[in-house]
Amino acid sequence: MPQNEYMERWRKLHGRRLDHEERTRKKAAREGHKASEDAQKLTGLRAKLYQKKRHHEKIQMKKQIKAHEERNVKSSAPNEPSTTPLPQYLLDRSNPTNAKALSSAIKNKRAEKAAKFSVPLPKVRGIAEEEMFKVVKTGKKTAKKGWKRMITKPTFVGPDFTRRPVKYERFIRPMGLRYKKAHVTHPELGVTVNLPIISVKKNPQNPMYTQLGVLTKDGHRSPTIVKMMGVSTPVLEVVKIL
Repeated sequence: MPQNEYMERWRKLHGRRLDHEERTRKKAAREGHKASEDAQKLTGLRAKLYQKKRHHEKIQMKKQIKAHEERNVKSSAPNEPSTTPLPQYLLDRSNPTNAKALSSAIKNKRAEKAAKFSVPLPKVRGIAEEEMFKVVKTGKKTAKKGWKRMITKPTFVGPDFTRRPVKYERFIRPMGLRYKKAHVTHPELGVTVNLPIISVKKNPQNPMYTQLGVLTKDGHRSPTIVKMMGVSTPVLEVVKIL
């Protein structure tokens, strides 16, 4: 069993605590108190960063509320002056018009479609093979051959992966560095979700790294583009492994 699935296995065997839902509800209810306490006690640079973050959150919240309120708005003002004559008893009345505002879902779909081909890929600094691979000496003779390589970076292998026989295995992927899930953070919504990885679409470092499923770090290096379950926005396909 992979080392990172023991919590899921325990949950399947023994279930959750009897008061799990109550504890989750109380934790969510305490978040407001924690935010208020941080806003009052933080000082200096941390306070500035926290207030900036809260400012963005409030702006997004107000936008969502406004879009929800404007979904069905009735206005009494006519769009164009009528050319047909009206009787006297209808002159004082105004025809209500419905202004249908775009819902947030349609706006999100348009944003996703616009950003379909604009995945942010920074300039690539090539990772040397000495940093990526570790030479594994093998053989019984005194002059051991060094044709095997052990990958020192996190990798992804599919559920149907089976190792080749040791005699023919050139690239070794350690069990402790195999990732099946990744934490993905949406910068605009401020939401972090744990999603299973389907496949490695592209590693700009090297086509061989894409074939091996190597996940490289972000920052001054180029991130790996990963196809994940339940993710449709290309921005979310950039996985950052800290």
